[in-house]
Amino acid sequence: MAISKKAFDAEAAAAMTAELRAAFGAGKTRSYEWRVAQLNAIAKMMEDREREIVDALRSDLGKPEFESVLYEIGTVKNSCKHTLKELKQWMKPEKAGTPFVIFPSSGEIVSEPFGLVLIISPWNYPLSLALDPVIGAIAAGNTVVLKPSEIAPATSAFLAKHVEKYLDSSAVRVVEGGVPETSALLEQKWDKIFYTGNGRVGRIIMAAAAKHLTPVVLELGGKSPVIVDSDVDLKVAVRRIIIGKWGLNNGQTCVAADYIITTRDFAPKLVNALKHQLEKFYGKDPLESKDLSRVVNSNHFDRLSKILDEEKVSGKIIHGGHRNRDQLKIAPTILLDVPEDSLIMNEEIFGPLLPILLVDRLEESFDLILSRPKPLAAYVFTNNQSLKEKFVLNISAGGIVINDIAVHLTVPTLPFGGVGESGIGAYHGKLSFDAFSHKKAVLYRGFKADAALRYPPYTAWNLSLLKALMSGSLVSIINMLLGWSKNTVAKPKVA
Repeated sequence: MAISKKAFDAEAAAAMTAELRAAFGAGKTRSYEWRVAQLNAIAKMMEDREREIVDALRSDLGKPEFESVLYEIGTVKNSCKHTLKELKQWMKPEKAGTPFVIFPSSGEIVSEPFGLVLIISPWNYPLSLALDPVIGAIAAGNTVVLKPSEIAPATSAFLAKHVEKYLDSSAVRVVEGGVPETSALLEQKWDKIFYTGNGRVGRIIMAAAAKHLTPVVLELGGKSPVIVDSDVDLKVAVRRIIIGKWGLNNGQTCVAADYIITTRDFAPKLVNALKHQLEKFYGKDPLESKDLSRVVNSNHFDRLSKILDEEKVSGKIIHGGHRNRDQLKIAPTILLDVPEDSLIMNEEIFGPLLPILLVDRLEESFDLILSRPKPLAAYVFTNNQSLKEKFVLNISAGGIVINDIAVHLTVPTLPFGGVGESGIGAYHGKLSFDAFSHKKAVLYRGFKADAALRYPPYTAWNLSLLKALMSGSLVSIINMLLGWSKNTVAKPKVA
């Protein structure tokens, strides 16, 4: 059931977790049938409540219906569909080979649920980034507490109301609220914590988890670079850059293009193409466009304005820059040749601003990227095979896409997660199931072929035979048994 934020404190959190642990202990979440029923319920909720979801997302973010259906509702439905299709196979124990030295034996890896998990979701994709991890947690057989972001209150209220109606409320709960409620939750012992958000809060989550040695998945962010070569199909590249920046929640996306690197010679062509296509997509006055999300709130609007108004970059705006604080809208903005020590280049932008850095040779871009914390994603647009290979080999990032932006998130067989400061752990597809599963080692043995050489008294001959067995070489074993090995020690006589 949904918990009233007025009544929710550490005592309420402790009572709730006790109930959920009892449900898990009773085994109700472990069956394939229960898991399937919950996943079907989530999919049905997406079908039944599409209009409510679209309205909530428009209220929270001014998100266009197209983006809401595609990136929020569609993501959740596709995740349910893929998980339902594969779940039975994922739940089966995986066979594991065993060495000859413990013959006869057989091994397997059993996926078992951690138990009680906490999922703390962000405001930028307040539906899909809340329910996608929940799908993985349920598929793995856990009981779940979801804490949606209070910065997206309409979507948070939707989840609190409808998760209770559609899912098994004895095993899946939603807690609304802000810092006090989150703090109350973090005081409890969890078996896994999954957090999506920024690095500052990620450190708080990790510190709280450390008190109980609770494992975490931290989906954070960073400055995702885009290298653009001069040999590209410029029209296609620019369209994909725009949709991978402003078409993803108006830049308020963890894997959105954060900055571009290109050569001084190619920059004028790239800039002109970006300007032309932006006007084609969003009109001459993009502040009036219905196809752009707004900035989430006044705090984020003021943060972005501060970045734009910095003396070092205010003169670098070559397109856009128009703002309306009352409507929380900032036009798509391009800045050219910004200083590397500016604010815009030293924090994740998370908004509709796109700086372009200039280099003389494209190879110099590698040093620029490598001098910064590892990003959640990195992109290169090129037809140069050597550059593609060098990019994949040398750039460390959560994910890499060649000649597009952010589309790797749609591939359920690819992991989505960060590295270094951009995150810990990964999910999507089977990796979501794995993220919420303990991989338990199981070894089966009978009572036959009980080798005496493992037991005292230890002898030189036993040790020699054991070394031969551990080598895995059949020739060494035969030579040892026949006394042909140069290391053979005479077998002791049995009294």
